[in-house]
Amino acid sequence: MTDELRDTLQKFPGLEYEVVTFLGDRISETISGEVSPVVVNLIGDDLDLLDEKAKEVADLLKSIPGNAEVKIKAPFGAPRTVVRLRTDRLTQFGFRPVEVLEALRTAYEGTVVAQTHRGNEIADVAVILDNTNRQEPESLRELLLTSATGIRMPLRELAEIYPASGRSSIIHEGARRRQTVTCATDKKHDVGSFTTEAKRRVAAKIKLPVGTEAVFEGAAEAEAKARHELLLNSAIAAVGIILLLTIVLHHWRNLFLVLANIPFALVGGVLAVWLTHLFDPAEGALTIGALVGFVTLFGITTRNSIMLISHYEHLIKFEGMTWGPEAAMRGASERLMPILMTAIVTALGLLPLAIGAGEAGREIEGPMAIVILGGLITSTALNLLVLPTLALRYGRFENPEPLPASVM
Repeated sequence: MTDELRDTLQKFPGLEYEVVTFLGDRISETISGEVSPVVVNLIGDDLDLLDEKAKEVADLLKSIPGNAEVKIKAPFGAPRTVVRLRTDRLTQFGFRPVEVLEALRTAYEGTVVAQTHRGNEIADVAVILDNTNRQEPESLRELLLTSATGIRMPLRELAEIYPASGRSSIIHEGARRRQTVTCATDKKHDVGSFTTEAKRRVAAKIKLPVGTEAVFEGAAEAEAKARHELLLNSAIAAVGIILLLTIVLHHWRNLFLVLANIPFALVGGVLAVWLTHLFDPAEGALTIGALVGFVTLFGITTRNSIMLISHYEHLIKFEGMTWGPEAAMRGASERLMPILMTAIVTALGLLPLAIGAGEAGREIEGPMAIVILGGLITSTALNLLVLPTLALRYGRFENPEPLPASVM
């Protein structure tokens, strides 16, 4: 959809455009201040040098496969019309510079001269040139001005008017000048790999002088930072969970049986990401949503394995069974429905998000749902089929020692 829209807009020469979703627009503006997912900020003191390097960076980004909407945010060399007042002519005919400037502002920006009332509504009445004259650069020379003494003369008699080039804006950051190059990617390429390739090429081919630097920002940089924080916090939480399970399960073999369900879930999650990437390269990348899905998936599957292992302990300690094939089969059959219901209810809740993963507004929830669904399928099947066999071979479930006979 976005690629088709870009193909249509490219047919209009000179048209500046950016194709973004609503959620992507809000996220990108929060991250880097720009709506594009890839942002290269060139920071320095020499504005002309920044413009030159920005042009080189833009050309380099256009040479990378998957680029789209490469543009320089503060374009240099923008056409403009210069009006330079001639003080000698103004003095000769009795015009004051402020009067001429106010007349120009009124003609092209408008000036409020009165107000009208329509019931409870108040509307301003403004004076401005008609659209035809304002859109014709040549009409500026013939703009009639009136002095305080009533003399009327065209602007060309009072000022030098000529075309020139200039800038519509100059961006600053940290008291230094900044030139920004933005870029998006098409649907066949993910932002992370594109940014990695762009960094490599910029470092290898763009020579920046001392005092000038190129800083990458945008979705890929924010995603890398968020990924690092997520993995760090998840690792800290995992250590705490393992310590608690060690205390509860009493034996390290039973602990590893519980943790064995994590690879079961990992197989399905990775397979789901790979299949999604196979059909849609941009949607199948390991995004933050997918990582959140893996963390959530590990929690769900670990709960299922705890449910099974703890039931084995219950059968041995409280129902007096001897650990063996009969206890393993009974425990698995009695926990079949709870484990299946957990997986089915979770899957039904996430299925709509997974089906519409490519729609606008589901950039985070879609990959998360796909990972959880894929992991639930493999973890549930392996938890019910493989884990009882592993528990029978490696599990340690001992009957409680009988209490000593009381001394009479």
